[in-house]
Amino acid sequence: MSDNIQSDIDPRRLLLQCLREPVLIQSFTLSDWDLLIRQARAANILGSLYYLLKETKLLPSVPDQALRHLLWAEKVAQKHRQAVQWEVHMIANALKDADVPVVLLKGAAYVMADLPAAQGRLFSDIDIIVSKDALGAVEAALMLHGWESTHHDEYDQRYYRQWMHELPPMQHVKRMTVVDLHHAILPETAAVHPDSKKLLDATICVGSGSQIRMLAPVDMVLHSMVHLFYEGEFHHGLRDLIDIQRLFTHFGKDPFFWSALVPRARELELGRPLFYALRYMHLILQADIPQHVMAQAKDSAPHALFVAFMDHLFMRALLPVHLSCDDWFTKTARNMLYVRANWLRMPPFLLLRHLFHKAFISPRDA
Repeated sequence: MSDNIQSDIDPRRLLLQCLREPVLIQSFTLSDWDLLIRQARAANILGSLYYLLKETKLLPSVPDQALRHLLWAEKVAQKHRQAVQWEVHMIANALKDADVPVVLLKGAAYVMADLPAAQGRLFSDIDIIVSKDALGAVEAALMLHGWESTHHDEYDQRYYRQWMHELPPMQHVKRMTVVDLHHAILPETAAVHPDSKKLLDATICVGSGSQIRMLAPVDMVLHSMVHLFYEGEFHHGLRDLIDIQRLFTHFGKDPFFWSALVPRARELELGRPLFYALRYMHLILQADIPQHVMAQAKDSAPHALFVAFMDHLFMRALLPVHLSCDDWFTKTARNMLYVRANWLRMPPFLLLRHLFHKAFISPRDA
């Protein structure tokens, strides 16, 4: 067998083709495996790849040289999972006297609810959401238990507290773990404003107690979509898209999930990120989405010409951040989506003011 990648496999999309059709690995050469491991590590899904190959009973087809990387990634993911579980209980203990439930977002919620999206997933902080009225009490309780703000610049403090949907990240002084304390899922300055009260009123318990909670299934999926398509950095874009696909596969076993998805997105003003998420799950991961859901989501789509343009951007930006996946337009696409994200999150005058401060004033004060 040749040491070159097979002629029918596009090196730029080697990882994507593996995710779509895992059985393809049976024809991979060592060169293929070398590139696959590098792309998966760049996308932060090496542990997830291990679980995919395990679920599809393909691990025996993995050569020893590659299997060592996958097994190590799985061990790291297991340790990470245990650390997250411990840290969530520490947060819950800190907030016990404040009588505020710990509503987990994203990765921590996946771990504590033992969702398939947690398998092999790594993340750097724990996100929780509380009502805006409870922010002061929750921040004080966390500070009493060892967390402190990581942003001491006066401008950054005002930026977060006045305009954003979260407080400055808080880091524990001993364990160095980070908590992101949210009161909404989009900034105060964004054009759309999903109602946080509706999200919090619909939360469900995780486990047997009542203090640790997570968003309802439909809301959890919508928040994952918002996080991906309103953020301006795509280092973990493919990982986040895979998260959404895994959530769909898991929650989609309940017919109510599909019937509630589009109406809830409209209620929360999130029809556009839902459209994009469904579109790129289908185009990139070849996810199986019910036709009636796709048709309903198209009501929130932009003009067809704009969709075609966004395809050129997202179909590049959502690939792993690795040189083997880039073409001549990839860097420009990511930069344009970064500008788009900031445009969606701030009105023009505030955006210009913020960018000016970060470009010229913050470096001078550093």
